[in-house]
Amino acid sequence: MSLKIYLNGKLVAREEARVSVFDHGFLYGDGAFEGIRAYAGVVFRLQAHIDRLYETCHTMMIDTGLTKREMIAAVVETLKANGLTDAYIRLVVTRGDGDLGLDPRKCRGAANIIIIADKITLYPGEFYKAGLTIVTVPTVRNHPEAINPQLKSLNYLNNILAKIEANNAGVPEAIMLDGSGYVAECTGDNIFMVKDGVVRTPLQGRLRGITREAVMELAAAKLKLDVQETFITRHELYNAEEVFLTGTAAELIPVVKIDGRLIGTGKPGPVTFKLLKLFHAVVRRDGVKF
Repeated sequence: MSLKIYLNGKLVAREEARVSVFDHGFLYGDGAFEGIRAYAGVVFRLQAHIDRLYETCHTMMIDTGLTKREMIAAVVETLKANGLTDAYIRLVVTRGDGDLGLDPRKCRGAANIIIIADKITLYPGEFYKAGLTIVTVPTVRNHPEAINPQLKSLNYLNNILAKIEANNAGVPEAIMLDGSGYVAECTGDNIFMVKDGVVRTPLQGRLRGITREAVMELAAAKLKLDVQETFITRHELYNAEEVFLTGTAAELIPVVKIDGRLIGTGKPGPVTFKLLKLFHAVVRRDGVKF
């Protein structure tokens, strides 16, 4: 069965889901998006994803034309139309059709809203058991006053350039530093370290990840660990007991080597595995049921 794509209020076949070549999302990356997961008929923290989407659109001065409640209903409608209870959802809002110039005022029509629901596997299963080897790359994370990392915009070139460097290094993921040399995040995931009973994650230069926030809550409430948002250097990562990444597609995945240095014992640690188990339990009850 062909996928059904939500496109501006209608469900159309994948082959018929088209936007104009004059769409400013296509021409300039002028739009916002969210990656969302559904587990066993529950869309995990859908309200939080929609809130973040609308914050990005507000800063970019894009009017979605829908209320948050209507956007939530559109996500659920797309899942139902495709018969999916477990899925990855890509929700895209572009500024809409304009001309070949930059000026967003020339986009006089409505924003384009696209919702895709499908399956996704970001990393092979063995990586969750054995852990990732990653490197730090030269491409630094965007400065907050250039393109704020908290904007989940369609302009992902910063991340893509870093991903290319990871590919060239033969590793699946890479660490990006901020302009001051502190650890920011990875190309598509947030990063955490564990040492001496403290879970730490970067304070700045990173996206406010939905999975990141869920893991922070679980570490504090369920494992009774001290959780800190702080500045982190590579030296501190190298000497951590555990390192792991979080993201909607990746969920929670261990890291065992960074820049040639083994992390801890060189194997995924107990805190990482406990948090992964807790996360898998919470995603099936924390969200919008459909």
